[in-house]
Amino acid sequence: MADHVTWREMWSSAADTLGDRHLARWLCETASGCDGPEFDDALDETVSSRCALHLGAMVRRVLAGEPAQYVMGRWAFRHLDLMVDPRVLIPRPETELLVDHVLRFVSTRPAPHLIADLGTGSGAVGLSLLHELPPASAEVWLTDVSTDALHVARANAAGIGRPAAGARFAAGSWCDALPADLTGRFTVLVSNPPYIAADDPEVQESVRVHEPHVALFSGDDGLRDIGTIASQAPSWLEPGGLLIVEMGHRQAGAVCGIFANAGFEQVETHLDLAGRPRFVSGTAPR
Repeated sequence: MADHVTWREMWSSAADTLGDRHLARWLCETASGCDGPEFDDALDETVSSRCALHLGAMVRRVLAGEPAQYVMGRWAFRHLDLMVDPRVLIPRPETELLVDHVLRFVSTRPAPHLIADLGTGSGAVGLSLLHELPPASAEVWLTDVSTDALHVARANAAGIGRPAAGARFAAGSWCDALPADLTGRFTVLVSNPPYIAADDPEVQESVRVHEPHVALFSGDDGLRDIGTIASQAPSWLEPGGLLIVEMGHRQAGAVCGIFANAGFEQVETHLDLAGRPRFVSGTAPR
């Protein structure tokens, strides 16, 4: 590295290499340890050799096709800055709406709330709920069949501090992970389960290569896990309790049918940020 190269110059060089100025800035912020306004204040500071090497390594990994979120080891979800790595799915913007739907529902119910985030991955949904609900108003069970994913979720819980006091963790497949003494007591079961068909040609190559298949693919039609959750959920929810899942935007009819066959009432479809059907909810019989 040449002497006295500033972060402004490094950012410009990385943007030229990547063809993406926003991505280049995120990588520079990660390499510098400065975010947002702090990075703006550091633009004319000299880049250390160690930071330059770190940035160069990250740029090479992105150019090789690795998702930038894994390269940086972090990603924003609602109000949280989450640790992410190949053990967990990268949180998507549309999934943030799951939290909104749950918050609206529990606002109509008396606290405290008992909630389960089934297949939590990084903990994005469950920890966001704890972060945004009033203190001590909810206990949220974060479950996953992957113990590696639960390690990531626990680390993210430590990162949010006091709100995570209401977090509980359990390993296992969907509702089987939950303690038996909580049967029939949950206000909400929420999940962003695998919902992609095994041979779906629309899956991006970087997703197929780098993200955990257990969090993506669900049988020949993508509906196996949603079917399992819907069949298990009624016995875990309190009367009138909510089940809401994310799904593929072409699966609304099939998922609504699954919910109805499982006995759910008030089955509804909800749209994502692009106006496509992305979530289905239903309430347990009263």
